[in-house]
Amino acid sequence: MYTATVEQMAAFDREHDYLKSHLELGKEVLWLTKDQCIECGPDKDEVLKLVRETMIAHGRGEYEMPAKIGVHPYEDVFFHAMPAYVPGQNALGIKWIECFPRNPRQYDLPQTTGLQVMNDIATGIPVAVMDCTWLTEMRTPAVTALSAAALRPDTEYFGMYGCGVQGKAHMRYIPRTLRHLKKIFIYDIHEDAVKRAIEEVQPEIDVELVPVSSPQEIAEKCETMSSATIILRDPLCVVKDEWISPGQTIVPCDMNTYFDLKTQYRADKYIVDSIEEHQLFADMGYFPADKGLPEVYAQTGEILAGDNPGRESADELIVCSNIGISVNDIAMGHAILHKALETGTGTRLPL
Repeated sequence: MYTATVEQMAAFDREHDYLKSHLELGKEVLWLTKDQCIECGPDKDEVLKLVRETMIAHGRGEYEMPAKIGVHPYEDVFFHAMPAYVPGQNALGIKWIECFPRNPRQYDLPQTTGLQVMNDIATGIPVAVMDCTWLTEMRTPAVTALSAAALRPDTEYFGMYGCGVQGKAHMRYIPRTLRHLKKIFIYDIHEDAVKRAIEEVQPEIDVELVPVSSPQEIAEKCETMSSATIILRDPLCVVKDEWISPGQTIVPCDMNTYFDLKTQYRADKYIVDSIEEHQLFADMGYFPADKGLPEVYAQTGEILAGDNPGRESADELIVCSNIGISVNDIAMGHAILHKALETGTGTRLPL
Protein backbone atom coordinates (compact mmCIF):
# COMPACT_ATOMS: atom_id res chain seq x y z
CA MET A 1 0.00 0.00 0.00
CA TYR A 2 1.29 3.46 -0.90
CA THR A 3 0.91 6.21 1.72
CA ALA A 4 0.26 9.61 0.21
CA THR A 5 2.34 12.59 1.26
CA VAL A 6 0.80 15.65 2.92
CA GLU A 7 1.19 17.53 -0.36
CA GLN A 8 -0.55 14.78 -2.29
CA MET A 9 -3.47 14.66 0.15
CA ALA A 10 -3.87 18.41 -0.25
CA ALA A 11 -3.97 17.84 -4.02
CA PHE A 12 -6.69 15.22 -3.50
CA ASP A 13 -8.82 17.86 -1.77
CA ARG A 14 -8.27 20.30 -4.63
CA GLU A 15 -9.24 17.59 -7.09
CA HIS A 16 -12.40 16.93 -5.09
CA ASP A 17 -13.33 20.62 -5.20
CA TYR A 18 -12.73 20.65 -8.96
CA LEU A 19 -14.93 17.61 -9.55
CA LYS A 20 -17.62 19.02 -7.23
CA SER A 21 -17.70 22.21 -9.30
CA HIS A 22 -18.52 20.20 -12.46
CA LEU A 23 -20.64 17.30 -11.21
CA GLU A 24 -23.23 16.59 -8.54
CA LEU A 25 -21.03 14.10 -6.74
CA GLY A 26 -22.89 11.08 -5.45
CA LYS A 27 -25.89 11.84 -7.64
CA GLU A 28 -24.55 11.58 -11.19
CA VAL A 29 -21.70 10.20 -13.25
CA LEU A 30 -20.31 11.32 -16.58
CA TRP A 31 -20.74 8.81 -19.42
CA LEU A 32 -18.15 9.03 -22.20
CA THR A 33 -18.36 7.06 -25.45
CA LYS A 34 -15.34 5.92 -27.42
CA ASP A 35 -15.68 8.83 -29.85
CA GLN A 36 -15.89 11.27 -26.96
CA CYS A 37 -12.79 9.73 -25.37
CA ILE A 38 -10.96 10.22 -28.65
CA GLU A 39 -12.22 13.80 -28.84
CA CYS A 40 -11.05 14.58 -25.31
CA GLY A 41 -7.97 12.40 -25.31
CA PRO A 42 -4.38 13.63 -25.30
CA ASP A 43 -2.51 13.67 -28.61
CA LYS A 44 0.37 11.25 -29.23
CA ASP A 45 3.09 13.49 -27.82
CA GLU A 46 0.97 14.19 -24.75
CA VAL A 47 0.35 10.46 -24.35
CA LEU A 48 4.08 9.79 -24.46
CA LYS A 49 4.71 12.43 -21.81
CA LEU A 50 1.89 11.17 -19.58
CA VAL A 51 2.90 7.52 -19.92
CA ARG A 52 6.56 8.32 -19.25
CA GLU A 53 5.66 10.16 -16.04
CA THR A 54 3.36 7.34 -14.96
CA MET A 55 5.89 4.60 -15.73
CA ILE A 56 8.54 6.47 -13.74
CA ALA A 57 6.12 6.75 -10.81
CA HIS A 58 5.56 3.01 -11.07
CA GLY A 59 9.28 2.36 -11.22
CA ARG A 60 9.75 4.36 -8.03
CA GLY A 61 6.91 2.69 -6.17
CA GLU A 62 4.63 5.73 -6.13
CA TYR A 63 1.41 3.86 -6.87
CA GLU A 64 -0.92 1.11 -5.73
CA MET A 65 -1.84 -1.54 -8.30
CA PRO A 66 -2.60 -5.19 -7.62
CA ALA A 67 -1.73 -7.68 -10.33
CA LYS A 68 -4.50 -8.28 -12.84
CA ILE A 69 -7.30 -10.54 -11.72
CA GLY A 70 -9.52 -12.13 -14.30
CA VAL A 71 -11.90 -14.80 -15.49
CA HIS A 72 -11.55 -17.00 -18.54
CA PRO A 73 -14.83 -18.39 -19.98
CA TYR A 74 -12.88 -20.02 -22.80
CA GLU A 75 -9.27 -21.15 -23.13
CA ASP A 76 -8.35 -18.41 -25.62
CA VAL A 77 -10.10 -15.41 -23.98
CA PHE A 78 -9.87 -13.33 -20.84
CA PHE A 79 -11.62 -10.65 -18.80
CA HIS A 80 -9.29 -8.54 -16.65
CA ALA A 81 -10.12 -6.23 -13.76
CA MET A 82 -7.38 -3.62 -13.53
CA PRO A 83 -7.61 -1.14 -10.62
CA ALA A 84 -4.96 1.47 -9.94
CA TYR A 85 -4.19 4.48 -7.79
CA VAL A 86 -1.62 7.02 -9.03
CA PRO A 87 -1.36 9.72 -6.37
CA GLY A 88 0.98 11.96 -8.35
CA GLN A 89 -1.72 12.27 -11.03
CA ASN A 90 -4.72 12.43 -8.64
CA ALA A 91 -5.93 9.37 -10.53
CA LEU A 92 -7.99 6.49 -9.15
CA GLY A 93 -10.16 3.96 -10.96
CA ILE A 94 -10.57 0.53 -12.50
CA LYS A 95 -10.57 -0.87 -16.03
CA TRP A 96 -12.70 -3.91 -16.94
CA ILE A 97 -11.54 -5.21 -20.29
CA GLU A 98 -11.85 -8.39 -22.34
CA CYS A 99 -10.07 -9.95 -25.29
CA PHE A 100 -11.96 -12.38 -27.56
CA PRO A 101 -9.68 -13.02 -30.58
CA ARG A 102 -12.51 -14.93 -32.31
CA ASN A 103 -14.88 -11.95 -32.38
CA PRO A 104 -13.89 -10.21 -35.65
CA ARG A 105 -14.13 -13.26 -37.90
CA GLN A 106 -16.84 -15.21 -36.06
CA TYR A 107 -19.18 -12.45 -34.90
CA ASP A 108 -18.07 -9.32 -36.78
CA LEU A 109 -17.40 -7.65 -33.42
CA PRO A 110 -14.24 -6.06 -32.00
CA GLN A 111 -11.65 -8.34 -30.41
CA THR A 112 -11.27 -6.03 -27.42
CA THR A 113 -13.94 -4.03 -25.59
CA GLY A 114 -14.27 -2.68 -22.09
CA LEU A 115 -15.26 0.06 -19.69
CA GLN A 116 -13.34 2.16 -17.19
CA VAL A 117 -14.66 3.73 -13.99
CA MET A 118 -12.98 6.82 -12.55
CA ASN A 119 -13.34 7.79 -8.88
CA ASP A 120 -12.78 10.82 -6.69
CA ILE A 121 -9.82 9.97 -4.44
CA ALA A 122 -11.00 12.14 -1.55
CA THR A 123 -14.40 10.46 -1.22
CA GLY A 124 -14.30 7.32 -3.39
CA ILE A 125 -17.38 8.50 -5.26
CA PRO A 126 -17.55 7.25 -8.89
CA VAL A 127 -17.43 10.25 -11.20
CA ALA A 128 -17.20 8.80 -14.73
CA VAL A 129 -17.74 5.67 -16.79
CA MET A 130 -15.96 5.60 -20.14
CA ASP A 131 -14.99 3.35 -23.00
CA CYS A 132 -11.46 2.08 -22.44
CA THR A 133 -10.48 0.63 -25.81
CA TRP A 134 -9.06 3.82 -27.31
CA LEU A 135 -6.96 4.72 -24.27
CA THR A 136 -5.66 1.12 -24.20
CA GLU A 137 -4.80 1.41 -27.87
CA MET A 138 -2.82 4.59 -27.13
CA ARG A 139 -0.99 3.72 -23.92
CA THR A 140 0.25 0.32 -25.11
CA PRO A 141 2.41 1.47 -28.06
CA ALA A 142 3.56 4.47 -26.04
CA VAL A 143 5.20 2.09 -23.55
CA THR A 144 6.82 0.15 -26.39
CA ALA A 145 8.09 3.34 -28.03
CA LEU A 146 9.54 4.68 -24.78
CA SER A 147 11.14 1.33 -23.98
CA ALA A 148 12.67 1.00 -27.44
CA ALA A 149 14.16 4.48 -27.24
CA ALA A 150 15.60 3.80 -23.79
CA LEU A 151 17.13 0.46 -24.77
CA ARG A 152 18.24 0.96 -28.38
CA PRO A 153 18.00 4.68 -29.29
CA ASP A 154 20.19 4.26 -32.38
CA THR A 155 17.68 1.92 -34.06
CA GLU A 156 17.46 2.44 -37.81
CA TYR A 157 15.29 -0.56 -38.67
CA PHE A 158 12.30 -1.50 -36.54
CA GLY A 159 10.26 -4.66 -37.04
CA MET A 160 6.56 -5.06 -36.23
CA TYR A 161 4.86 -8.44 -36.04
CA GLY A 162 1.10 -8.00 -36.25
CA CYS A 163 -0.78 -5.36 -38.24
CA GLY A 164 -4.02 -5.19 -36.27
CA VAL A 165 -5.18 -2.32 -34.08
CA GLN A 166 -2.14 -2.47 -31.80
CA GLY A 167 0.30 -3.11 -34.62
CA LYS A 168 -0.86 -0.02 -36.49
CA ALA A 169 -0.75 2.05 -33.30
CA HIS A 170 2.87 0.94 -32.78
CA MET A 171 3.73 2.07 -36.31
CA ARG A 172 2.34 5.51 -35.49
CA TYR A 173 4.23 5.89 -32.20
CA ILE A 174 7.65 4.39 -32.90
CA PRO A 175 8.87 7.21 -35.20
CA ARG A 176 8.21 9.72 -32.41
CA THR A 177 10.87 8.24 -30.11
CA LEU A 178 13.40 6.52 -32.39
CA ARG A 179 15.07 9.55 -33.93
CA HIS A 180 17.39 7.61 -36.27
CA LEU A 181 14.66 5.39 -37.68
CA LYS A 182 14.80 4.78 -41.45
CA LYS A 183 12.30 1.97 -42.05
CA ILE A 184 9.63 -0.06 -40.27
CA PHE A 185 9.37 -3.62 -41.55
CA ILE A 186 5.92 -5.16 -41.00
CA TYR A 187 4.53 -8.68 -41.11
CA ASP A 188 1.16 -10.31 -40.53
CA ILE A 189 -0.17 -13.76 -41.42
CA HIS A 190 -3.07 -11.95 -43.13
CA GLU A 191 -1.85 -10.12 -46.23
CA ASP A 192 -4.95 -7.91 -46.26
CA ALA A 193 -4.00 -6.64 -42.78
CA VAL A 194 -0.58 -5.60 -44.04
CA LYS A 195 -2.14 -3.79 -46.99
CA ARG A 196 -4.63 -1.96 -44.77
CA ALA A 197 -1.89 -0.95 -42.33
CA ILE A 198 0.14 0.65 -45.11
CA GLU A 199 -2.90 2.42 -46.55
CA GLU A 200 -3.96 3.79 -43.16
CA VAL A 201 -0.65 4.56 -41.45
CA GLN A 202 1.84 5.48 -44.18
CA PRO A 203 0.23 8.89 -44.90
CA GLU A 204 0.60 9.77 -41.21
CA ILE A 205 4.32 9.05 -40.75
CA ASP A 206 7.55 10.01 -42.51
CA VAL A 207 9.23 6.61 -42.06
CA GLU A 208 8.70 4.03 -44.81
CA LEU A 209 6.57 0.98 -44.00
CA VAL A 210 8.03 -2.05 -45.73
CA PRO A 211 6.03 -5.31 -45.97
CA VAL A 212 8.03 -8.52 -45.72
CA SER A 213 7.17 -12.05 -46.76
CA SER A 214 8.46 -13.89 -43.69
CA PRO A 215 9.05 -13.38 -39.96
CA GLN A 216 12.69 -14.33 -40.44
CA GLU A 217 13.28 -11.34 -42.68
CA ILE A 218 12.37 -8.93 -39.89
CA ALA A 219 14.51 -10.79 -37.34
CA GLU A 220 17.52 -10.62 -39.63
CA LYS A 221 17.13 -6.95 -40.62
CA CYS A 222 16.00 -5.10 -37.51
CA GLU A 223 17.86 -3.92 -34.42
CA THR A 224 14.58 -3.58 -32.52
CA MET A 225 11.39 -5.60 -32.85
CA SER A 226 7.95 -5.73 -31.29
CA SER A 227 4.98 -8.08 -31.54
CA ALA A 228 1.29 -7.38 -31.03
CA THR A 229 -0.32 -10.68 -31.86
CA ILE A 230 -2.23 -12.90 -29.42
CA ILE A 231 -1.61 -13.95 -25.82
CA LEU A 232 -1.59 -17.73 -25.47
CA ARG A 233 -0.52 -20.17 -22.76
CA ASP A 234 1.21 -22.20 -25.45
CA PRO A 235 3.46 -19.69 -27.27
CA LEU A 236 3.50 -19.57 -31.04
CA CYS A 237 7.32 -19.38 -31.10
CA VAL A 238 7.26 -18.17 -34.70
CA VAL A 239 10.47 -16.12 -34.48
CA LYS A 240 13.15 -18.75 -34.00
CA ASP A 241 15.93 -18.23 -31.50
CA GLU A 242 18.61 -18.91 -34.12
CA TRP A 243 17.42 -15.84 -36.06
CA ILE A 244 18.13 -13.55 -33.09
CA SER A 245 21.53 -11.81 -32.88
CA PRO A 246 23.55 -10.12 -30.12
CA GLY A 247 22.65 -6.46 -29.68
CA GLN A 248 19.00 -6.80 -30.67
CA THR A 249 16.17 -5.43 -28.55
CA ILE A 250 12.81 -7.23 -28.40
CA VAL A 251 9.87 -5.28 -26.98
CA PRO A 252 6.71 -7.42 -27.20
CA CYS A 253 3.32 -6.45 -25.77
CA ASP A 254 1.77 -9.94 -26.13
CA MET A 255 3.54 -11.91 -23.39
CA ASN A 256 6.34 -12.74 -25.82
CA THR A 257 4.02 -15.25 -27.51
CA TYR A 258 5.50 -14.73 -30.97
CA PHE A 259 9.15 -15.33 -30.07
CA ASP A 260 10.95 -18.60 -29.32
CA LEU A 261 10.99 -19.24 -25.58
CA LYS A 262 14.72 -19.85 -25.71
CA THR A 263 15.35 -16.20 -26.50
CA GLN A 264 13.84 -14.77 -23.31
CA TYR A 265 15.79 -17.22 -21.15
CA ARG A 266 19.16 -16.49 -22.75
CA ALA A 267 18.69 -12.72 -22.95
CA ASP A 268 21.38 -10.69 -21.22
CA LYS A 269 18.64 -8.58 -19.67
CA TYR A 270 15.00 -9.54 -19.23
CA ILE A 271 12.88 -6.49 -18.32
CA VAL A 272 9.16 -6.36 -17.51
CA ASP A 273 6.67 -3.59 -16.87
CA SER A 274 5.47 -5.31 -13.67
CA ILE A 275 7.14 -8.20 -11.89
CA GLU A 276 3.95 -8.98 -9.95
CA GLU A 277 1.84 -9.24 -13.09
CA HIS A 278 4.36 -11.38 -14.93
CA GLN A 279 4.60 -13.69 -11.93
CA LEU A 280 0.82 -13.95 -11.90
CA PHE A 281 0.87 -15.05 -15.54
CA ALA A 282 3.66 -17.49 -14.74
CA ASP A 283 1.50 -18.98 -11.97
CA MET A 284 -1.30 -19.35 -14.52
CA GLY A 285 0.91 -21.39 -16.81
CA TYR A 286 2.08 -18.82 -19.35
CA PHE A 287 5.72 -19.85 -18.87
CA PRO A 288 7.09 -23.42 -18.96
CA ALA A 289 6.46 -25.11 -15.62
CA ASP A 290 10.04 -26.36 -15.41
CA LYS A 291 11.54 -22.92 -16.00
CA GLY A 292 9.03 -20.38 -14.74
CA LEU A 293 9.48 -16.66 -15.16
CA PRO A 294 12.92 -15.70 -16.52
CA GLU A 295 15.15 -13.86 -14.05
CA VAL A 296 14.00 -10.24 -14.15
CA TYR A 297 16.72 -7.61 -14.39
CA ALA A 298 14.49 -4.56 -13.83
CA GLN A 299 11.07 -3.08 -14.39
CA THR A 300 10.50 -0.78 -17.35
CA GLY A 301 9.71 2.18 -15.13
CA GLU A 302 13.02 1.76 -13.32
CA ILE A 303 14.82 1.98 -16.65
CA LEU A 304 12.86 5.09 -17.72
CA ALA A 305 13.51 6.69 -14.33
CA GLY A 306 17.24 6.12 -14.75
CA ASP A 307 17.35 4.14 -11.52
CA ASN A 308 18.65 1.05 -13.35
CA PRO A 309 20.84 1.22 -16.46
CA GLY A 310 19.37 -0.10 -19.70
CA ARG A 311 21.74 -1.13 -22.44
CA GLU A 312 25.31 -1.16 -21.21
CA SER A 313 27.05 -2.69 -24.22
CA ALA A 314 26.39 -2.90 -27.95
CA ASP A 315 26.11 -6.69 -28.03
CA GLU A 316 23.62 -7.15 -25.17
CA LEU A 317 20.48 -9.04 -26.14
CA ILE A 318 17.59 -7.39 -24.31
CA VAL A 319 13.98 -8.53 -24.00
CA CYS A 320 11.54 -6.01 -22.51
CA SER A 321 8.10 -7.56 -22.07
CA ASN A 322 5.33 -5.04 -21.41
CA ILE A 323 1.92 -6.64 -21.00
CA GLY A 324 0.14 -3.47 -19.91
CA ILE A 325 -0.31 -2.02 -16.44
CA SER A 326 -3.36 -0.20 -15.20
CA VAL A 327 -1.54 2.82 -13.78
CA ASN A 328 -1.28 4.02 -17.38
CA ASP A 329 -4.96 3.36 -18.10
CA ILE A 330 -6.10 5.27 -15.03
CA ALA A 331 -3.75 8.18 -15.74
CA MET A 332 -5.10 8.33 -19.29
CA GLY A 333 -8.67 8.18 -18.00
CA HIS A 334 -7.97 11.04 -15.62
CA ALA A 335 -6.69 13.22 -18.46
CA ILE A 336 -9.72 12.39 -20.61
CA LEU A 337 -12.11 13.11 -17.73
CA HIS A 338 -10.65 16.54 -17.07
CA LYS A 339 -10.84 17.55 -20.73
CA ALA A 340 -14.43 16.30 -20.93
CA LEU A 341 -15.45 18.33 -17.89
CA GLU A 342 -13.73 21.43 -19.25
CA THR A 343 -15.45 21.15 -22.63
CA GLY A 344 -18.82 19.95 -21.45
CA THR A 345 -18.44 16.66 -23.32
CA GLY A 346 -20.34 13.53 -22.30
CA THR A 347 -23.72 12.61 -20.86
CA ARG A 348 -24.60 12.95 -17.20
CA LEU A 349 -26.37 9.86 -15.87
CA PRO A 350 -28.10 9.55 -12.49
CA LEU A 351 -26.56 7.22 -9.93
